[in-house]
Amino acid sequence: MPDTDSSEALMALLGCPPHLLDLSLDQLRTLAVVHATGTAQRAARALGREQSSVQKQLDHLNKTATRLVGEALVVKQGRGKDFLFTTTGDHLVALANRTLTNWNDALHQSRRRLGSTITFGTTEFTVQFLGAIWPALRPDFEARGIHLTIKHVRTRDLWRTLDSKKVDIVCGSLAAPPDQAPTHDYDFLEWHRERVALLTNLTTRELPNTPVTAAQLPAVPLLTPAAGLLADFLTRWYGPDHHSTLNVIATIDSLNYGLNLLTARLLHGCLLTTDRVADAALDGRLPGQGLRKLTLADDYHPHLEIVTGILTRKHERTSYTPDHPLNLLWNAFSNASPARAVAPAAQPGRGQGSTGQSG
Repeated sequence: MPDTDSSEALMALLGCPPHLLDLSLDQLRTLAVVHATGTAQRAARALGREQSSVQKQLDHLNKTATRLVGEALVVKQGRGKDFLFTTTGDHLVALANRTLTNWNDALHQSRRRLGSTITFGTTEFTVQFLGAIWPALRPDFEARGIHLTIKHVRTRDLWRTLDSKKVDIVCGSLAAPPDQAPTHDYDFLEWHRERVALLTNLTTRELPNTPVTAAQLPAVPLLTPAAGLLADFLTRWYGPDHHSTLNVIATIDSLNYGLNLLTARLLHGCLLTTDRVADAALDGRLPGQGLRKLTLADDYHPHLEIVTGILTRKHERTSYTPDHPLNLLWNAFSNASPARAVAPAAQPGRGQGSTGQSG
């Protein structure tokens, strides 16, 4: 015999007003998008629909809300003006956002648990690592109907995308001392290490072909990253106010933009980057015609390297079966890794691992 709570829940479900049951998730999403964009025209553009289709859904929602609670949800305010949402409309938008988010999260969680879909995050310059192991995995994934989604992630967003479960596994770069693993609270598999380098369009008279020392760098005209891994290097070498210590001639948010500024000689100076990126620019695989690569001397403190590797949420892999796609991907990277797998050090230094020009 059903208990009281179950009986009451059943009665509540059976007692839903017929007009309420006519509402669809698609209509609720349209309402939320209109709320976010302000007008039916902008919402239609965001949804890839005709404005008349969006307006028709709004009219239906208004009519339904008036029948159920006696108040419309959206009120037009005149040509070119954003819609006015009533109190009921605001409440329903908040409910729609929660409902759609909960549905999405639940579906992603189920797919993640069952292994039918897995999302791999990669930066612009680490996508090649996935390319190295994918051919061997692809036949098994396709035979089992496993869908691999590849998501572009800026290095600065590695932790946020992992913590929010927008990706299941990510390849990115962190800062670490030589011969030591990065300090973080994620499962980490090392793949590659490299040093920081400089690309410059300055002449050898202005800046000789010798390693640039920690004392010299503040006098060199620099294009510095706005945030990220390489910005973190500068912070740890010269302090949080490094912009006042260094000769910063431009702050950039894109590696290619900085390379193009130097290549076009719109600015004369140096760009802090990685060995691999510098070599790619010199080889013609990235913008960089006429630039020189300079190394940094060994007198920077702390002494840091850029460590690229594979990261997953801590201990998550152990909760899945060995043939789960997350474990298959991890094992494929482990078997193919040029570097020996390094166990992570204890507890977080999450801020030092955030971002850079790796993506």
